Amino acid sequence: MLSDIEIAQEAQLKHIREVAQTLDIIEDDLEYYGNNKAKLSNELWDKVKDRKDGKLVLVTAINPTPAGEGKTTTTVGLGQALGLLGKKSVIALREPSLGPCFGIKGGAAGGGNAQVVPMDDLNLHFTGDFHAITSANNLLAAILDNHIMRNNELNIDTNQVVWKRCLDMNDRVLRNTIVGLGRKTDGVVREDHFIITVASEIMAVLCLADDMDDLKYRLGEMVVAYTYDGSPVKAKELNAVGAMAALLKDALKPNLVQTLENTPAIIHGGPFANIAHGCNSVRATKMGLKLANIVITEAGFGADLGAEKFLDIKCRAANLKPDAIVLVATIRALKYNGGILKEDLSQENIDGLKKGIVNLEKHIENLEKYNVPILVTLNKFITDTDNEIEFVKEVCEAKGVEFSVCEVWEKGGQGGIELANKLIETLDHKESNFSPLYNLDLSIKEKIETISKEIYGAESITYDSSAIKSIQTIESLGYGSLPICMAKNQYSLSDDPSKLGRPTGFNINIREVYVSAGAGFVVAITGTVMTMPGLPKVPAAERIDVDESGKIIGLF
Repeated sequence: MLSDIEIAQEAQLKHIREVAQTLDIIEDDLEYYGNNKAKLSNELWDKVKDRKDGKLVLVTAINPTPAGEGKTTTTVGLGQALGLLGKKSVIALREPSLGPCFGIKGGAAGGGNAQVVPMDDLNLHFTGDFHAITSANNLLAAILDNHIMRNNELNIDTNQVVWKRCLDMNDRVLRNTIVGLGRKTDGVVREDHFIITVASEIMAVLCLADDMDDLKYRLGEMVVAYTYDGSPVKAKELNAVGAMAALLKDALKPNLVQTLENTPAIIHGGPFANIAHGCNSVRATKMGLKLANIVITEAGFGADLGAEKFLDIKCRAANLKPDAIVLVATIRALKYNGGILKEDLSQENIDGLKKGIVNLEKHIENLEKYNVPILVTLNKFITDTDNEIEFVKEVCEAKGVEFSVCEVWEKGGQGGIELANKLIETLDHKESNFSPLYNLDLSIKEKIETISKEIYGAESITYDSSAIKSIQTIESLGYGSLPICMAKNQYSLSDDPSKLGRPTGFNINIREVYVSAGAGFVVAITGTVMTMPGLPKVPAAERIDVDESGKIIGLF
């Protein structure tokens, strides 16, 4: 079997003009980045905005193993299968971050015969959106520190600067830094911090903005520091909005590419779901709904993170209503959640599967709270046995949800026909009565506790003293009615990644709370989750190279 990148590099790509034509997009509305990538013009939205929306389908997953469970692969394969069935569909995904690409997971364009291409471009520089976001973030940081050095007319307390610099890389040594060392003209000495670009509020702002006016408004509302008397200082007070918007002008436009089977895919934005809100941009999703009859989108990591934030943050902010949810499971992740060691996951183990199936059951129960039809699909690996698959099927049928086996990694769209047919049946005959989990008029603590107890299954919630103080400040400033973006590890329903399966009786600890006023949510950081990840002992970067012909190898 060829590697993912070898399959992608052998793909027969159509000119992106031809892919666009399947969505009735004319060439004037494409801004080309070579033959295989294009941005969709701002004018296109004006042409299609009054059309009836298509159906919106969310793909999510159970809690994964460290290697991931093929949620993107399933999303891409499902889109390809719908194409084979003659459905006018489009895939809407996030752009990959360089952090995991060079870290542990590798690329994020799907896998096997269900990939978005050009895979190497997508996983590396693509159309430069992440570079633009990084530049805008760090421009604001530079303007902020320049203001502090040059008389500090806004009376900013250097101990209360909350805006952090960013880098789209896993670089743990930058988590905590000292800036301003050297001469007086080198700035004011203070402690500073770096986060990964996908955790930047500018990433969230870009992904939630409707248009340039909304983007500029949200950029201006971002809180960057506090004064000595505790008043918030916003980006607009530093006169930084116009320059940031100029850097983000093209990044605001969604990107059009294709799958291995030439299905159109809109790829835009990329906030992580464990430390940010985990969804592709509102503009991309809304554009897809006007261009196609079915839009397949995904939310990062397990349903406790990505799906919860998609449903409680993105859908609420953008007035979206999902019509169905596809919950991806794998035999190996279920056994992993049953306590089976990673090196033993390829061996049949019904007992381990029975112990881990509780994780799937909990995610089904959680998603049912949103009143949207649910389908479970098993992303099949070659090591899965018939006995194991039959057991999972019986559990799903007992829970009253549709079940199908998905083989898109091996067979491409053809391997997703069963899932696609069941999805079409669901969209045609089952009604979605979507409603968010909580009301916004609850207090910040009440919203945190609702998510922690209802979605994670926590028994209690504790708060560090600094988090309590931050909540009081945030509510006193009028931000208490915003939704909550929980920052939590992706491997467990709890805030402890070692508690697998369906833990009970545990406590969730909130160690930090801050407002992302431009994005429009309050972030609550749990456990030891980091907003700047680190590289593993053997990073994926060590396997990546360029051969003598200029072809990238080792990217998977």
